[in-house]
Amino acid sequence: MSRLLPRAIRESGHEFTFLTRDLHHYLRSAPEGTAHPLLGARNVITADTNDTETLLPRVERLHSVLGFDGVITSCDYYLPVVARTAARLGLPGPAPEAVENACRKDATRRVLADAGVPGPRFAVHEEWAELARSAGEIGYPLVVKPVDLCAGMYVRRVDDEEQLAAAVKALAGFPVNARGQRRAPVVLLEELLDGPEVSVETVSHAGAVHVIGVTDKSVGGAPAFIETGHMFPAALSSADTEAAERTALGALEALGLTDGVVAHTEIKLTSAGPRVVEVNPRPAGNRITELVRHVTGIDLAAAFVDVCLGRAPDLRRTDTGLRSAAVGFLVPGTTGTLEALDGGRVRTAPDVLEVQLAEPGRQVKAAGSNNEYLGHVMAGDPAGTGARARVEALLDEVRSGLVIR
Repeated sequence: MSRLLPRAIRESGHEFTFLTRDLHHYLRSAPEGTAHPLLGARNVITADTNDTETLLPRVERLHSVLGFDGVITSCDYYLPVVARTAARLGLPGPAPEAVENACRKDATRRVLADAGVPGPRFAVHEEWAELARSAGEIGYPLVVKPVDLCAGMYVRRVDDEEQLAAAVKALAGFPVNARGQRRAPVVLLEELLDGPEVSVETVSHAGAVHVIGVTDKSVGGAPAFIETGHMFPAALSSADTEAAERTALGALEALGLTDGVVAHTEIKLTSAGPRVVEVNPRPAGNRITELVRHVTGIDLAAAFVDVCLGRAPDLRRTDTGLRSAAVGFLVPGTTGTLEALDGGRVRTAPDVLEVQLAEPGRQVKAAGSNNEYLGHVMAGDPAGTGARARVEALLDEVRSGLVIR
């Protein structure tokens, strides 16, 4: 999304000012072979985006000169400060409290529970004695989560108290996130839910929430929960699709995310019915927005820009010629140096939409979250919901040429 969003702003006829505390963080990750997204910025300004109380009056002064019409981010860690900034400047956007509650997994759990929206049994504690006691009450196996990280970082299944202690210790050893923000020290314990996981993609504007569709998810890397692939639309029965959509709408309403939000709500279709996993008040990552665009013609990045400007988004569907699109990720299982990874034949295979693979020489770490991918393959199916099977076959071919030493 950090690449799709500048493109959507530019193609919509707008300009943007980029505000960051660490410009080098973005320059280090410049995409090869294409112009850097930040080259499209009208202004690039350095400020301490982690110090909200200092930042807000600075942005007010900038606003008096530059005249902003909206505030937007694609980074989970800055969604709350963006909501507060928009409110301070009197610009469109969701209520800051709603965004803050969605971005804190423990707050989300409490709000949804109070509203009667179904989710797992859970507990939130900081001290070990309370964590161990609550784990016994919920019952093993269960899931350990940080309340304020993303991309599946440090989310682990634990089967006993020894594994719980190891997971809590590992999380305590990561006190500052990737943007230099100090983390909350509390730990979220959740009942391990059965059934497949899907996500509901929605766009909210002027109090109306529009469902774009439901995406499926495959997960691997146990005891971690690493997203290994997605397909849009999910191959579900109409009853399961409606149940997932209804549950997501209930969660968004309970949190107050019904205006100025493109949301990605994760749902488990358990044997006892749908259960909310997370509510993310921003467009989906992992190329899901591109799956949606390839199938429906709806550009969720452009819709995100529109609603952040207080404008009605263009959600008209077009016939793209595809009935489904899927993406699969190459997840490393070992640590070492990438010596070979060849996707040459896959790039020219029928129905392939994207192939992105890491270059040899890269240092590789066995995946523990969604941050360690070695690349992805995306393909479509013009006839039905066969895109996932097509992608899995293509990934098998890529894996046959993968060498890590």
